Parts: sequence; structure tokens; C-alpha cells
Amino acid sequence: MTDSNFGTDLARLIHPRSIALVGASDRPQSIGGRTLTNLLDHSQIDGELYLVNPTKTELRGQRCWPSISALPHTPDVAVIAVPASGVIAVMEECAARRVPFAVILSSGFGEAGAEGERAQQRIKEIADSVGMRVYGPNCPGLTNVNQRLGMTFSPSFPHDLVQGPIGLATQGGGLGRNVMQAMERGIGIGLWASTGNEVDLQVADFIHYMATAPDIKVIVTLLEGIKDGPRFVAALQCAADHGKPVIALKVGKSEYGQRAAQSHTASLTGSAEVNSAVFRQYGVIEVDDIDELVDTAWLFARALPSEREAVGVYCSSGGTTALTADAVGMAGLRLAEFAPETTELLRSKLPDYAAIHNPVDTTAAVLSDADLIESTLGAVAADPNLGCVIAPIALDYGETTVRMAQTIIAAQQRVQSPIVPIWMSDRMGEGYRMLVTGGFAPPRSVNKAIKAIERWTRWGRERREAPRAAARPATARAVAGGKLRNLSELEAKQWLGEAGIRLLPADVARTRAEARRLADGMGYPVVAKIASPDILHKSDIGGVKVGIADGQQVELAWDDIMASARHHQPGAVIDGLLIEKMAPRGGVELMAGVTRDPVFGHVLTFGLGGVYVEILRDVTRRLLPIGPAEAASMVREMRAFPLLAGARGRPLADLAALERLLVQVSDFVTAHAARIEEMDLNPIWVGAEGEGALPLDAVIVSRDAA
Repeated sequence: MTDSNFGTDLARLIHPRSIALVGASDRPQSIGGRTLTNLLDHSQIDGELYLVNPTKTELRGQRCWPSISALPHTPDVAVIAVPASGVIAVMEECAARRVPFAVILSSGFGEAGAEGERAQQRIKEIADSVGMRVYGPNCPGLTNVNQRLGMTFSPSFPHDLVQGPIGLATQGGGLGRNVMQAMERGIGIGLWASTGNEVDLQVADFIHYMATAPDIKVIVTLLEGIKDGPRFVAALQCAADHGKPVIALKVGKSEYGQRAAQSHTASLTGSAEVNSAVFRQYGVIEVDDIDELVDTAWLFARALPSEREAVGVYCSSGGTTALTADAVGMAGLRLAEFAPETTELLRSKLPDYAAIHNPVDTTAAVLSDADLIESTLGAVAADPNLGCVIAPIALDYGETTVRMAQTIIAAQQRVQSPIVPIWMSDRMGEGYRMLVTGGFAPPRSVNKAIKAIERWTRWGRERREAPRAAARPATARAVAGGKLRNLSELEAKQWLGEAGIRLLPADVARTRAEARRLADGMGYPVVAKIASPDILHKSDIGGVKVGIADGQQVELAWDDIMASARHHQPGAVIDGLLIEKMAPRGGVELMAGVTRDPVFGHVLTFGLGGVYVEILRDVTRRLLPIGPAEAASMVREMRAFPLLAGARGRPLADLAALERLLVQVSDFVTAHAARIEEMDLNPIWVGAEGEGALPLDAVIVSRDAA
């Protein structure tokens, strides 16, 4: 292999110097025919286009070659549009010619059952043998709108050619094309990659490419499943490092959606909570539907948020003004306080009965005076105290609304803060079309616009204030073939203690008398817990006694706990009682748990603990490892954080010790990542400032070598 970058530089796929279309056809409705039409009639190919069809010598005036092996030069990309049964042979020819990239449009592989999966695996083996990269199969192709290149069979390609700064990476073709057709609203999408079955190249690879592509400012992704968690995270990290927002819509949040996504792409969907946690951790803006995706992406494409978070509202309808102001407040946004010069200009231009303080209600006086709209809207948009201006248009008033649209366009040309017109009417008149042509892509309702602005504002704030997730090392895999084992609480605590995690004195007593001696030695009060590898949730079966004040109570606790354990789990192996020094009175009970996600690896869940964790579910999550800054963020994200911060006369909790403990947990799991399958520290006792943070119970599920 002479080219050290063979098959790795996606620029050769996205901007190929030469393309071979294998399966080129003169049947206009076939995949090969449609792809040929898009390449010949609607693309601007900067280089050679080779047509490959063994039954033709010529197609539409272009020479046809019988095979890849017969081509005079090796193409950068082979677009394969033959039936599934012929793909393997074409791939073998491509491998022999060292074709760097293959785009497989054909269906009938991993999505079609076991036989298709075997064929798909064979494609991967052929490609890997020479370092070729594969896009697809079962995909609609690759569309580079900014370069007007459609390696796709879609008949919509010639209609979706509005260039722009948004990059789109999807797995499914239908939803991806739906986003592409937002071009009807003026959205400009420069590149669309729809990766299909992802036998090799994944959505993550195109997010990574777009993160450094000079013509892409905003990255949008629609995900059905994530096959390679570390690869996906690395792509998100790259986008964050280059300051490019990523907006994501993830399907498969419910059980119904997960089943549908798996049947479509045959890929993992992952836990919805974990996916959302990964998005938050790496600065991804998660949305819930296509409209939100489009509105949010285009606002980011128009301008990145500044330090000025407050918004202005400019409207000519009193009711609409109030509706918009309500939405601003409900979203947690803030109305700007205008600079004196802005207020003075509005007072001098608008009628006495107009509302000149934010939100601005110009009244109907402006509807007959375009100059008045331009001067007053321009003043609001230029105010130094706001980051954007919301201009809701409640109805289509014909020529009056056309003048309003013209004024918005003119005002935007003179200011940097984005003006967000909202087209609320179902009548899509000339004013709407002017705004679309002007690149505004007006949201269709107040709430949709406010959602986009809230996400835009929050992303900017978090970029400025919140710690960014550090680059993560590769996640250690579980011990191959290892056997799962529930460590006893004493084993778990000894392992944690060896890692430097502070714990209360504890030991296992095998007899009633030994239990009393241990408790006497520790000093009262103590806690007694059933010690059994078969009983994880001790309190559920009466296996815990707290506040034991003397030796006689220790002996009574032994009798009660042993009787209860035999009654509820008569077959459990019982090692004795764990006697532990009781935590000081007061404090707050929290929890920290670690699970191994099948896609992303170890995930830390932290939040309110004790008996409340399942009821209130006040938790936050992070991929491991984490550092001090992320630990501090996790603590402050809890809804119950005021309990730790001294609310209503409570003492300030030992936040430093708690944050230090979370980092210690992260370091411990990272150091033993191949073995630790699951861990639960619940409750964690957190005392007042200076008193520390102590795990009171510990469950570890270890995967030991076979």
C-alpha cells in the first residue's frame, strides 16, 4: 500500500477526484439509473466519472466499462448499485484495485436476517484486508450540497440543493431527507451523510469530519443506535474542541421506539438516560422532534450565542406580545432592560399608548408606516443589552406583512444579534416567502421559537462556564469469559479502603459473642447487617439494625436478623453479621452507583440516596472517568442540592469531601475497569463541613477471570 492515508481521509470520499458507478443503468427507475441521472444531470463532478456495467459499452454518450478491474485508473470512490447478490464480487474487485472508498447503496444485508448479516460481515472482511472504507450498505448515498455532488439514487436530490453551513449525519434515510426538505424554509444544509447499516463508517466518523470542515458551522445528527461508544464520544469531543454545536435527535427512548430502531438498523440503542447523559456531558443539544431540530440548528447557523443572554420582544399585537413574554419567562429566559438611548428613540417614534419597555408593543400604528418599523426594530436589535430579538408575526396582513418582512431583512443586515421572526399564521403569504428567501427560516409557533432560543442561550452559557468533559481513554473491556461474583460487603469495603476511600470501622462476626466483642471494641452506637453474598438488599428482609447502643442490644440484633434472613431467604449462604461503627447523627444520605453500559462503558450515577433513590430519582450521570470539575457539577445538578447548600438553616454539607469521594470512585473504577461490572454505594453519609463523606454500604459485582 503506497498511500499512508489510504481509506482514512474522509475528504477523498466527500470531495472525490474520481467516481466509479457500478451498476450504471439506462432504466430510469432503477437504483443504478437514478444514481446515474443524479451524477450526470444534477452534479458538478470535479474529475472523472467511470460507468461500470458488463452488459453495456455505452450509456447516455458515456463509455461503459465491464468491471472495476478494467478501469484505466483506480477511482477514489466506487458507488455500488447492484443487487445484494452481486455486491461481494464487486467488493473483491475494489479490494484488488485498492479503491479507497465504497458506497454501497444496495439493501438486503444486516437488516435482512442471518444470511444478510453473514454477507455484511464478509464485506467488512474484504474491506479490512486492504484498508478500504465502506459507507453503507442499505443507505441512500452521500450528498455534498456545497459541492453539488449527489452519490445517491434519491429522486429528491435535484430539489434539495440549498447550500449552507449545516452538516447532517443520520442513519436512516427517510428522517434525514425530511430534514433536508427543511430547505423549503430557507435552511441551508451543506453535507448529508446517511450511513445505513454502518458496516464500517458510522455517524460518528462524519461528526468527526464535520468538526473540522471549514464549510460546516453546525452539526445535526439523527440517531437510531450507537454501535461504538468511544468512537462517538471522540467525535463529540472533537466538535466541542472546535467550538461547533452538535444538535441531536435520538429515537429509541421508549421500549416501543427501541424495538423499532433495532428492527430498522439492527444496532444498539442504549439506555435513554445514558444517551442523554453523554449528550449533556459533551455539550450536545438534545431535541425531541424534527421541528425543534431544524429551528435550533438554523438559529446556531445564523449566529453563535454571545455573553448577552437577555432577549428583546418586538411586536404589533398586544395579545401576541403577552403570549411571547409569558413563553420567555416560562423558559427561564430574561427580558433585556433596554439602554436609555433605545428607550428614548422608541418614545420619540412610537405613539404615547405604545409599550416602549421590553416587551415592545408598537400597536397597529406601525402597520401603515414601514419606515417606523425599520427605525424602531433596528433600534431594539442594536441594543447593547440583548443577545437576540424575537419578532412574532401573528397574522398575514398582505402588503403590510410584506413590508414587515422587508424591514426585518433590512434591520438584520445592520446588526449582529439575530432577529427571530415567528410566522404564526397558517396563511403562508408573500411575507413568509420573503423571510425564507432572506434566510430566516421562521419558526411556526412562539413555543418552538422560544425552545430554540433557550437551547441556544444555554449552550453558550455552558460553553463559557461549565467544565468541558476531558478526553477519555479507551474503555476497558470486561474480562473475557469472566464469571460474575457478588462481593461481600466486607470484601467490597476492603477493596475500596485499599484505594484510599475513607470508611467507618467494620468487620464480620461469625458468632453472637464475637459480634458483641467487635462492637465493644469499636464503641457504641454501631450498626449490624446480615453478611451474605446472596442478600444484596439487606434492609428489604429485615437484615439491618441501626443505633445499637450496648452489648445486650447487639445480641438481640443477632437473633432478630438471623431469624429474619432464614425466613425470607432460607437458602442463602450466611457468613455472620457485619458490625460497623455508626455514622454521626445528622447528615444527608446520598448514593453513587456505577454500571457498565454496553455502548459507552462505565457510567456513574449520583444523587439523593437511602430509601428515596427509587422514589424521587433525583440523579445525574457521567461517563467515567471524571475529574474534580465534573464532580462539582454533578453535585450541583441535583434538585436536592439546596439540602447540601445550607437551605432553611441547615448546616453547609462537606461538599469538598463529597466531590473528592466521587473522583475517588471514578479513579477506582477506572483502575479496575476490566473487573468491575457494577457498584452501588448507598447510602453515602455526608456530614457538615469538615465532617467528611462516608459510604455506609457497598455492593460490588465483579467479573473475575475464568
